[in-house]
This record gives sequence, C-alpha cells and structure tokens, in this order.
Amino acid sequence: MNRIKLKGTNLEISPIGLGCMSLKGDLKEDQKVISKAIEGGINFFDTADLYQNGNNEEILGQAIRGKRSDLVLATKVGNQLAPDGKTWAWNPRKSYIMQAVEGSLRRLRTDYIDLYQLHGGMIEDPFEEIFEAFELLKSQGKIRAFGISSIRPNVIGRWMKTLAPATLMLQYNPLDRRPEEEIFGLVAGSITQVLVRGAFARGVLIDKIGAGFLDFSELEIKAVRNRILSFGLNPEAFLIRFGLYQPSVASLIIGASSSSQIEKIIQGFEESKTVPSAWIDQLKAEFSAKKYDLHRS
Repeated sequence: MNRIKLKGTNLEISPIGLGCMSLKGDLKEDQKVISKAIEGGINFFDTADLYQNGNNEEILGQAIRGKRSDLVLATKVGNQLAPDGKTWAWNPRKSYIMQAVEGSLRRLRTDYIDLYQLHGGMIEDPFEEIFEAFELLKSQGKIRAFGISSIRPNVIGRWMKTLAPATLMLQYNPLDRRPEEEIFGLVAGSITQVLVRGAFARGVLIDKIGAGFLDFSELEIKAVRNRILSFGLNPEAFLIRFGLYQPSVASLIIGASSSSQIEKIIQGFEESKTVPSAWIDQLKAEFSAKKYDLHRS
C-alpha cells in the first residue's frame, strides 16, 4: 500500500487507516486484527482517549509492541471522563490537554504521539489556548502534529483562519456529502488534509439492511445502495474510491473488528483502483446532496 505525506509534517500515512474504535476490547482478538492490518500495508491507526474509557489506547499500545517506529499513531483529546467513568464533558482547556496527553502516552506505551487531534470543538472554544497547548507539546517532542475532528463549518472556518491544522477528520460518503458544500473549499489550497471517517456509512451501503442513516428513508438508502451495486464491483471498492476521489482527502479511517473485515477492506482498496471517476460523477449527478444546516456562522 502506498504512502501519502501529510503536508507540513514528516508523517507518511497509508491511504487506509484502521479506526480502532471498532475493536472488541479483547487483546488476543484485537491483536489479530491489528496484525492483519499491518500485514496488508496499513501503517496508520486512529484511536481516542475516550474509547472504552482508555482501554482502546491500552490495547493498541500492547498490540504494536516492537513495531511502534514503523507506524503512525493518532489519538484524540477534549472529552473529559467523569469519575464514574460513564459520562464526560467537553474540556478543551490547555491545562486539561497537557494532563490528558500523559495518560494517552502511558496507555499507548510510547513517548510520542504522531497526530494529536482535538476530539470535537465549539465556536466558543479558547482557540489560542488550544493552539498553545499543541505547540508546547510539539516543542516537548510529545506530539509530532495536531489535527481536529469536527463536522462544524463555523468551527473549521475559525481554525483555518487562526492556524490551519495538519488534518481535519470528518464523515463523508455518498449519503453524507455535506462537506462538499463548504468544508472541502475551506481546506483547499491549505496544508490541511482530510481524514474521512464513516466511509462505509455504517454498512448501510454494503449489506446492512433496515438500518437508518442521518435522515434518509430506507427507500432512499436502498436506491443509493442499488446504484452502487449496479456498477458490478464490491461496494467497498466503490466507497473507498468515492472517499479518496476528493483531492483534499489523504486517508480513509475505516473500522474493523475481525481479520476477515480487514481482508475485505484491503481487497476493496486494491479493487478501488479500477473504479472509473465517471462512476463517481454519475452517482453524484443522480442523487442530490443534503446540506448541513447547523453551525454555519
């Protein structure tokens, strides 16, 4: 699998990253998934301190022992767990970021995080304070680059005006094309590159029948799914090509909970190279994109 160099950084990531949130929480089983991903050429792993109350980071750290230098690790910060471990509150303050990173480093069993991401964001956030925290962590060698995970155009717009992050993580697929309206334009020509989550639309465009997605009806979902299937390839291949077709997209963060799912993802990536761009354009022309109504200003 090829590598994409993130602009303004020394990080080179695979076009498919493993979204570790889907791991089962069992070290033995999850290690098989992670090993299969590495064998398939995936070098980029995304987690968060919130996932499984930190256990997700813990498992990832244990599973990659001896391989750390060959991999790119991304985790997230900003959601502070309550003492009961069941609820959390948004906390983007510098003091909390400086505290939280130590826990992530410990759980991941590493002395640096390649990509440290703000796990959300509000327009009222203390942007300068957050930036100071990330820059301080970079100067200390504890992180190599920072990014944000957000779908809010107003938050993203302010970040782009304040200081463009290395990466922006957002949801994007044939059912959720809201980033096309404004967000892709905000990052175009900047150093910021997009990491796509939700590329498979939680499986409803592959084989998950009867499940909902955003405010689409079951009939609407079925129509898009059937059109994708009409192209005659595995739907994973089309969906991977769809995500990577956007010029600003560097990698798709795709979750998997079994080795067989990893195999399908890697097969889909290889097959995606045969998907003509005309098919992407056809799908977009046949199905209109919904707009993102909130957080526009």
